[in-house]
Amino acid sequence: MLIASSMLLQRTKFKMPPKIDPSEKVEVFLRVAGGETGAMSTLAPKMGPLGVSPKKVGDDIAKGTQAWKGLKVQVKLTIQNRVATVEVLPSASALIIKALKEPPRDRKKEKNIKHHGSVPFEEIIKIAKTMRFKSMAIDFQSTVLEILGTANSIGCKVNGKSPRDIQQQIKDGTLACPEN
Repeated sequence: MLIASSMLLQRTKFKMPPKIDPSEKVEVFLRVAGGETGAMSTLAPKMGPLGVSPKKVGDDIAKGTQAWKGLKVQVKLTIQNRVATVEVLPSASALIIKALKEPPRDRKKEKNIKHHGSVPFEEIIKIAKTMRFKSMAIDFQSTVLEILGTANSIGCKVNGKSPRDIQQQIKDGTLACPEN
């Protein structure tokens, strides 16, 4: 008798979590390689409880990130009524590498790529406008300085000069950052 009641207590302690309402909007953020179908083993634990097929989501991600082939980008999946919509949230480095107009690379064959090219300053301004919502900088000029720092870490040049030289020109006031 005592054993049966303790078993009953144990069953009531460990309840299954409630089922997710299919009409509820759920957002999932993933970092994926653009244009490639990710591993189903990483998608399955996230998609299974939501009632979405990991294979279908993987195919949707590959289709949605085709423009970012060979680059790592963050993806926002909005899942509602068991349908996933893909939205790409590119990082500053991905935008700069895309601005270099390098051919897409095969991540499995080519490792440790050196990005040596030159990006026009106008393109840096466009990237800064795109990334402004993510930036913690107080003003637009500081956001441009952040993007130039990213360009420096990638190893590319801006208008044929080192990004550090451009940063110094902005700080000195010899180069203006138009916000419009």
